[in-house]
Formats: sequence, structure tokens, C-alpha cells
Amino acid sequence: MSQTSDTQPFERWESNVRSYSRAFPAVFSRAKNAEVWDEQGRKWIDFFSGAGTLNYGHNPPSIQKKLVEYISSDGIVHALDSYTVAKREFLARFGKDVLEPRGLDFKVQCCGPTGANSVEAALKLVRRVTGRDGVIAFSGAYHGMSLGAASITGAKSTRRARGVSVGHTTFVPYPVGPMGEFDSLGLLRHQLEDLSSGVELPAAVFIESVQMDGGVYVAPEGFLRELRALCDKHQVLLVVDDIQAGCGRSGKFFSFERAGITPDVVTVSKSIGGMGLPMALLLMKKAHDVWKPGEHTGTFRGHQLSFVAATAALDLWTSAPFQSHLAALSALLQGELAARFKALNSRLEVRGIGGVLGVDVRNAGGEAAAAAVGRACFEQGLMIERCGREDTVLKVLPPLSIPLDQLRAGCAILEGELKRVT
Repeated sequence: MSQTSDTQPFERWESNVRSYSRAFPAVFSRAKNAEVWDEQGRKWIDFFSGAGTLNYGHNPPSIQKKLVEYISSDGIVHALDSYTVAKREFLARFGKDVLEPRGLDFKVQCCGPTGANSVEAALKLVRRVTGRDGVIAFSGAYHGMSLGAASITGAKSTRRARGVSVGHTTFVPYPVGPMGEFDSLGLLRHQLEDLSSGVELPAAVFIESVQMDGGVYVAPEGFLRELRALCDKHQVLLVVDDIQAGCGRSGKFFSFERAGITPDVVTVSKSIGGMGLPMALLLMKKAHDVWKPGEHTGTFRGHQLSFVAATAALDLWTSAPFQSHLAALSALLQGELAARFKALNSRLEVRGIGGVLGVDVRNAGGEAAAAAVGRACFEQGLMIERCGREDTVLKVLPPLSIPLDQLRAGCAILEGELKRVT
């Protein structure tokens, strides 16, 4: 970071809880699509995308234009959950362009402002619907940092940060993970069907069909279909957390589409807000919409600027040029570029789907190597996040709108540093 950057106000006033400023030590000032600049004018290629919030890139012109027009016309900004023109336009477009073409007869609940809020709502809802307390979650899961969301998150560091013990969650190994494949369905069947398993019939199973923060692990399609059938058999609700893997990241709008299943409940946030504006939704089958009016509220449940941006983002999502670019990006990332990383070192593990790739150095230097690669990439002009059990996975998560030559350039930086360090 430039010596002239003033970080004193951050050091003086901001809580020690801050984290990304430690991984990316610069004072950023502007950004466009897949590029970010600091106040000194230094530029980075963005493989971070706001932890999955910027699938459409930084400041997409078409979304910017709609927001400026809305604010300039004195459009209402805050309305709690009142009827508004902005919300009506979003719901109509989301239903027409996302839900109906996929045969998803869902109600939409605006939770806002962050994904953890939709997870908290989901936890309350499944217990209301079934009258049961327990839930099943998976090792490696990340669902958020609030109390309920942390109770179904696998990482011990997240669970310790709760400050209190929270029960009612049974963890099952994810079908793929650092220790290899696991017969998760076999274990679940024993737990649900053995009257002496010690596990009560749960309200729901919570799953990320692609574990992003857990290390970029992709649940097999057959597993997802069998899990859906098992939940149906025992009248257990299936909740898919699509907060980071959704909104096009997997190549489809929802990451569970590839398996041909319909969850009972879906949590959505991050890129649904279009260009980084706060938005979180809970999607539920209509039969499960058992809320009484005002039973789950929040001051920012449905921010009007987020509705405007989200509607404009759907214009992008449904456009032929964006869909063509997404297909090309996914093919390049999962094909040629994944192969290049695999060829670097036989001890590297490379996993991914659609617009995300995880390069795992767990067996090629571990956490120290991953940290060194991340720091060196930042110095070379690439922002990239680490994830996984011990932060050993370099997560290639560019905006889905990134030009392919920039994607290649960023991967070349990562490839060079992996070669040097591992």
C-alpha cells in the first residue's frame, strides 16, 4: 500500500473485527466491472467480487442509470414493507423471468439487508411449519454469523464467536470434502429411520448445493435428487442456501437447477441486489407461507434502491449477450484454465462449477502457502480471497461480466504465484 494513504482513522476508530482490510491493505476509491483502483490510482483485477455480491460487476452502467433516474425523480427510498412501485416492478419481473420459467410456485419474503437475515427467517419458518425444533446441516457449511445462522455453520471459529451454546443442530459430513467422499445419504437414512439413532425427526435439512466458503465443493446432482426424495419420504423440509452460489454463479440462476429439484425453501442474497446494494429474500413454497402479519420484520426488509437495482439486473441476466458471455466464461474457467492449474502441481486440487474455481493447496504447502500466494497476488495486482477449512483454497470468483482477456490475465498472475510458492 502506498505510504501516503491515510489509514489512521481506520486504526483509530474502527473495531478490530474488520477482516478484508487485512487481506487487501489498500484504501480503495473506485471500481468498474472487474477492476478496482485505490486512491493512488493503482489497479487490481477483482477475483473477489464482494464475496459473491458483484456477479454483474462493479457499477454496471445500465443499473447505475436506473438508480440515478430513480433518485433524481424523488423515488421513495425507505418504505418498510409497504406497497411501492419499485417493489411491484421487481416482484413482477422476478416472478416472470426467474420463478415461472423454472416452474417454481414460490412466495417471496423480503428479509433484508443481508443473507444471514434470510437464514434466520428460514430457521423460524421451518420450525413453524413442522412444529419440530431440530435441523440437520452439513460439515463445511457456512450460513452466516448471526446466532441462528452460526448454529448451522460448521466452522468452529464461527461457532465460538456466538458466545453461547446453541443446540438443535445435527451435523452430517458433506458428500465431498477434504477427507474424500462420504455416504451422507446412508448416514441420514440411519438417523431418520432407526428408532434408536438418538436423532429426533428434524424440521429441515439445510444445504448449500455448492459449498463456497467451505472450499468450493460441489454436491453431486444424484445426491441432491436422493436427498430431496429422502426429505419427502419423512416429511422433512429441504432448505437450499443459494446466497453465494446463486444468481448465475453456477451457470444457472439457481445452483440446484442442475439437479432438477425443487427445494421447499431457498435463501437468496448477495448478487440479487444487482450491484452490491443490500437485499435478502426467502423463497418458500406457497403451502409453507404460514407467517402471521408482522411475525418476522426488519427496518430494512426491502430497500427500494435494491429493488430498482435488482430489476435492472434481471434485464442483464435475461439478455442474450450476457448469457452468451456467461457460457463462454464458464467453459474457459472450467476447461482450459482449470487444466492449467491442475498441470502446475500434482498435489493441487482444483474444483469448480460455472463461474467459480477453487485451487486448493492443502497438500502443496497448506495454509502458509495459500497465505503467501494471496499476498503475492495482491502485490501483483490481483484481489483473490482464500476459503476452506484452513483457508487453503484460492477462490477464483470474478464478476460474471469480466472480459475473457482479463480473466486470463488474472489467472496468469495466480498461476505464476502458485508456481513460485508451491
